Amino acid sequence: MDLLTKINKFLNKLLTLTGGALLLGMILLTCANIFIRQMYIPIRGTFELMGYAGAVVAAFALGYTQLTNGHISVDVLVNIYPKPLKRIISIINHIVCCTFFLIASWQIVQKALTLKNANEVSETLRIIYYPFTLAVALGCLILALALFTDLLKAVLPKKEGAR
Repeated sequence: MDLLTKINKFLNKLLTLTGGALLLGMILLTCANIFIRQMYIPIRGTFELMGYAGAVVAAFALGYTQLTNGHISVDVLVNIYPKPLKRIISIINHIVCCTFFLIASWQIVQKALTLKNANEVSETLRIIYYPFTLAVALGCLILALALFTDLLKAVLPKKEGAR
């Protein structure tokens, strides 16, 4: 369990740092485009690059947000339930969410392979974009890992006095 938690934290930290670097690149590209547009012609393909990078940044942040309990949850009804029922609801929720994101990741990989086999490229810059699709699938897979880790924590609660 501790090993899985460490792997989960490492992978999420890696994706968060990568997403942060991409976000910084998006900021720099936007600023450069704004300033260059005032004097000359805007940078070609900015819209495409922003879209692809934005998708990757959002996908890479999913697992970290789950890890830090940053997702919005409306638990007005659940708070009135007794503790054992809350635990059962939490377990069911984690199973459903983990399954959903595993299936989503698998389907996104299938879409990426279809794009690769069709030799799809972007309209303006002519860059292949299946790697961006695979990156989104990776983000969903890492979120599923974070949900699975939370599921194990709900199923196997720590004993009192354990680290």
